[in-house]
Formats: sequence, C-alpha cells, structure tokens
Amino acid sequence: MKLRNFLLAFATAGAVLTAGAESRMDSFINSLMGKMTLEEKIGQLNLPVSGILTGDARSNNVIENIRKGRTGGLFGVTGAENVRKIQEIAVKESRLGIPLIFGLDVIHGYETHYPIPLAQAASWNPVLVEKVAHAAAEEASASGISWTFSPMVDVTREPRWGRVAEGAGEDPYLGSRMAQAMVRGYQGNNLAAPNTLLACVKHFALYGAPEGGRDYNTVIMDRQTAMNEYLPPYKAAVDAGVGSLMASFNEFEGIPATANKWLLTDLLRDRWGFKGMVVSDYTAITEMIAHGIGDLEECSVRALNAGIDMDMVSEGFNTYVVKGIADGRISMQRLDQAVRYILETKYKLGLFDNPYLYCDPKRAAAVLHSEPVRAIAREMAAETMVLLKNEGNMLPLAGSGKRIALVGPLADAPWEMPGCWNVATSKAHNVSVLEGMQKVFGDRVSYAKGCNALCDSVLERKLTGDYNSHRDGRTCDQMRKEALEIARNSDIIVAAMGELMNMSGEGASRADIRIPEPQRKLLRELVATGKPVVLVLFTGRPLVLTEDVRDLAAVLNVWFAGSEAGDAIAEVLAGKMEPSGRLPISFPYHIGQIPVHYNQKNSGRPMPPGRPYQKYRNSYQDIPNEPLYPFGYGLGYTRFEYGKISLSAPEMDKTGKVTASVAVTNKGKRAGKEVVQLYIRDIYASSTRPVKELKGFEKIELAPGETKTVSFTVDASMLSFYNHDLEFVCEPGDFEIMAGHDSNSLSSAKLTVK
Repeated sequence: MKLRNFLLAFATAGAVLTAGAESRMDSFINSLMGKMTLEEKIGQLNLPVSGILTGDARSNNVIENIRKGRTGGLFGVTGAENVRKIQEIAVKESRLGIPLIFGLDVIHGYETHYPIPLAQAASWNPVLVEKVAHAAAEEASASGISWTFSPMVDVTREPRWGRVAEGAGEDPYLGSRMAQAMVRGYQGNNLAAPNTLLACVKHFALYGAPEGGRDYNTVIMDRQTAMNEYLPPYKAAVDAGVGSLMASFNEFEGIPATANKWLLTDLLRDRWGFKGMVVSDYTAITEMIAHGIGDLEECSVRALNAGIDMDMVSEGFNTYVVKGIADGRISMQRLDQAVRYILETKYKLGLFDNPYLYCDPKRAAAVLHSEPVRAIAREMAAETMVLLKNEGNMLPLAGSGKRIALVGPLADAPWEMPGCWNVATSKAHNVSVLEGMQKVFGDRVSYAKGCNALCDSVLERKLTGDYNSHRDGRTCDQMRKEALEIARNSDIIVAAMGELMNMSGEGASRADIRIPEPQRKLLRELVATGKPVVLVLFTGRPLVLTEDVRDLAAVLNVWFAGSEAGDAIAEVLAGKMEPSGRLPISFPYHIGQIPVHYNQKNSGRPMPPGRPYQKYRNSYQDIPNEPLYPFGYGLGYTRFEYGKISLSAPEMDKTGKVTASVAVTNKGKRAGKEVVQLYIRDIYASSTRPVKELKGFEKIELAPGETKTVSFTVDASMLSFYNHDLEFVCEPGDFEIMAGHDSNSLSSAKLTVK
C-alpha cells in the first residue's frame, strides 16, 4: 500500500505548529521513519539539479534515483506541469511515495523581476520589501516551486565581490531588518498555504568578506568581529522563523563552513536554537577537496557530522554515508536527525497532504506578469533609486518641454533590466528605458546607442550569452558620431550607462569597478558638447565614480530595477515619482580605499574627517579617507532640514529606556520622502567599538512646509555588543546618540548608562 493513503490522516498546516499539531507531526514522522530503509533515509539527504544550472556540475540518473527513493528534493526545474510530472514519479513510483521538495533561486522575483536585493535595501522600506518577497512567492509557488534559496544576508564591505548585488550592503542592522522582511514575505504565516515559499537564508557564514573581493575566496576573521558585524542578519532571520539555511563556500578559522561544527551546530543549533534544515551550497561538499581537507568520502562524513542535512549536487551522502555508518564515523542518531529535519520541512509545507500543492497551471496563468505584481515592481523600483547628484535642480525634467537625447548601451536593452539572478525571467516582459521615456516624454526623445558596453567583444558575449548578445556591428566612430549629433540637437542629454547585468552577481568579481571605458569615453564627449548631462547609472555594486560625475548635471543610480525598470526610471526622471532611495553601502572615492565603510573603528592615530593629509596619521597622501558617497546618503526632489537630537533623559540604567527625538521639516516646494537614521557610539568599552553604528531608521513622507518629530526608543539591547568572551553585554558608561540624514550628517547627544 502506498504511503500516500496513510499520510492524509496526519497532515497539518502551519509554519509554526501548536503543541497538538507538533505532536501529530512527531507521530507521523516517527511512523514514516520506522518504515524507511537505511538507503531511503540517506536518499532524503540528496538534492540533485535538473534544468537550470548555477555551477559547472550536473546531476546524473536523477529520475532513476527518484524511483529508488534516493532523492529528497530537486532544484532547477520550473513550470507547474514539469514539476508535477516529476513529483508523480516520486509519489507513485517510489516505494514509500515520499514527495520531493522543489527549490529554485528566486532571488528577486520569479518571472516578474523586482530590483536586485542591494537595490531593495536602498529603499530602507522593510514593509515594501516584505510585499515584494510575497509577490515573488505568489508567482513561483504557482509554478511548482516550494523552496527559494533566498534571502542572501551576507554583510559585505567589499564592492569588488560580485555577490554584493544579492545582499543588503555593509550594515548589520539594516541587513537584519531586510532579512526579516524577506523571510516574512516568502513564508507568510502558514507554510502550507499554496502561495508561500520556504525561505533559505544564505550563506552561513561570513561569505561576504572574501580576500581581494574574489568570489569563493578565503575569509579571515575573528569570532568577536563575526558576532558583532557579520552574523546579526543570520540571527535575525532565524529569529524570524526561517525554515532552512544554506552553508557557505568559504572557510572560517581554517575549516570550510560546510564542515564547520562551530558554525553549523554549536552556534546555529545550540546557541540560536535553529530547528530547520541545513543544505550545502552547489557542490560545496565536493569543493572541500580543493580546500585540502580530504577526499569526497572524508568531506561527506565531516559535512554531515558538522550539521549539513542535505547535500546539493555533490552526491557525497548517497555515495559514502552507508560506509560511514558501518565503520562508526557517522552515528545513526545524526543521520536520523538530518532526515527528521527534512521530513518535518516537507510536512510543514503541506507536501504530505498534497504533493501537488504548488503545481497549479491555472493559478500560474493568472498571476504571472499580472498587473498587481507589475505594479509592485514599479513601486519598488522607484523606491530604490538613489539620486546622487542634482546640480541646479536639473531633475525632475517635468514641464520643461525640452528635447532629450537618450544615449548609451543600456538605453534600449530590456534584457539587461532585471540584473543578475534572473533564472526564470521572461525577457519579453521587461521594459527598457527608451520604451519608458517614449511613453512619458513622447517624440521629445531621440535615441542613439553611442557605443558598445565593453571594448572586449569576447568578454561581452561571455557575459550576455550568444543568444541575447546585442553588440552593435558598427564601428565605434560611427556610433559615437550618431550619438553626438543627436546630443547637439537636443537640450538635455540622458546617458544610460554602467554595468551589464552579469558584471555583478555570483562569479562576477571585478578588480576595476569603474564604468567600462568605452562608456566613460562617450560620457566625456557628451559633457564636452556643453549640454547638461544626466547619468542614469546601472550597477549591481558600488562603483568608483569620482572622475566621471564631476562635470555631470545629475546622477540617478537606478541599480538594476527589474521588469518595470524603464517605466519607473522615466516616471522618476519626469518627477511623477520620487527618488527616495538611500545608499545601503558606501561608494568609494578610489579603489585603493577598499574596504571603506561608515562603521569603521578608530586607530590610535585617527584622521579627522575632511582634513588634508597629515603625516603620522591614519590617512592617504593622495586621496581622502572618506568615500565619495557615504552610507545612508541620497538626495530627493525637495530639501529637508533637521533639528537637534534630544533625549528624554540624560541617564538610564540597564533596565531603563530613553526616547531620542529629532524634528524634520520639508523646506522645499514638493512633497517628499526622507529616511531618518539613528546611530550610536559606545565611547569607552572593554573592546574597541565602531565610530558609529546604525540602530534605527524610519522612512517618512512630508508635505511642503510640514514638520514631523521622529522618535526612537533606546534601551540596553540597542547599546549592547558581544565582548571578547562572546557575551552580549551593555557596559555602563557614556554613549553618543546621533540622528540625521545619512551617516555623515548627524547631530548628537550624550547618554550615560549607570
């Protein structure tokens, strides 16, 4: 008799189970595991790939292994019909009929794409980020997907690292808020609801600090730094109830994270109380061979014992765990625990009740690219755009009636709009800048490509793929001549330039993080026409812009804004929408500064901000210490004025609270949005502390002339840190409480903790 008939009596719904439901789940899984052979248990730990690949390796004998009960899940398959066919094999043709879990990298959307995660962090709007994650879950879950490998919560101060595009930037507090919002958006309140996804926080841990900015590279860090500056977003995601977690590729303290028991068991399970399942990254177990800790057998044993529950693609568990059990290197208790985590996850997803819960072609047809999800995409796109420069209020362009020259290789490139990680996107639905501007500005817009994105045609085709390479066959001189002619015949030049989408993301590290040279050259020639130039900047990372933006009238950083990029960009340029984004990561003044971030620590010879070079100080001879654009920075189409921060009391004890307040006034003629930011500094502590740390923010909207007082509650948890013994402590003494427009524009007040 198939297990399917037995399951219906026990299945339940809910991401968080009541005591009774948890008891029923335990009884069901105990009964199921009692029927499983050793090989079937090990099979649950196997996650092969089929279809979309995110690495070099491919899985073999996938269908045969599913029939034999030697597969727990599958990723890379898309489409409700395709997923259902494979699920039917698992349910109807394997001995126990245990359903598979189907995963995919739904990083910032499924078919409809939203701005890249770094851009979403620039919105400083967790409510909208949650809304976006839920919209992505609506599309993906209708197409057979029940598990997303998102959010990526790696804190990074390394813009050369391509995967900076996938995270929330340089700050642990902002990263924590974004991580929690995405987990809530994906998972909702009921994992068994058909329109939710199991979230998977990644990469555990510290992947965002690779030496030299090279992907997959070594990370060298002490535990105290990790706990204070890099691990908080992972902890926040665990506290938000994330159902799964992915280990990272890098090593930590000389041990690859995939075999690091301190990370995966001592910290994650024992200290943080994580109860979900842990999966390896793509072939990460195999890759430990190159790290030099053993052959695949040794790596598989160490990974399972360290706390990995599911092996993605390496096939090490299927191959070597039987032997590991037989020779005593792996305990049955550890194997059973891993199997239980996986089966519990499937149970909570409702897959035992209905294995085809996420395979609904009718719902997919109704939700994919629907107007509600596209409206969310447009809203988020506008919220993420950061106005970096606006000389003489050049923007917005509304009502000017002026002729606009739209120039650049990203102006008419709808396939580039989503950015990296668009594995299931439908490129036909992406809106280009040209299309969006023609809707808004009509025949006032003239267009010329002007140049190819890169000088290197081989690299450009490698980045774009031969199937969608739109490299122009004309000579550079021909393209440039056309662009300069329309520029001279226009009143304003809008230059759509920057990175191609695959110049950031996984495996996309760059040593030179400037705008590519053919575009920089064209930009200089456009400036030389004497016409005002507005740069619409596409990027998945902070770029070094110092030389390029000096003579520009305005710079609007649009990141990669997703399927609705073109419409949102045009509406922001026209002033129909407000560019209310603020930087979640600093933009360097020069590549030699990297890493440069606001929450640095002082040396014994600190260099005061804004001062010229001084010998025997912590400074450069040839450039300033400060970034070109600091964390939290961004302009709008109106002007805000801050009052001085005030505290409800100058002192508090460790059990007390004070209120920090600051008044903000809109001094402009337009309504606008502002992100009010709160920072603290622990002036003297048992361990050195950053010069400032973000601890709160609120996004507000003010009408012209309106004033609002924004208040934050300050308590001991906000002032605490992990000391040298990794104890989370609030030490008595003086603190500086700061509030303002960005990390460099703050007023302060002193608070004493008794």
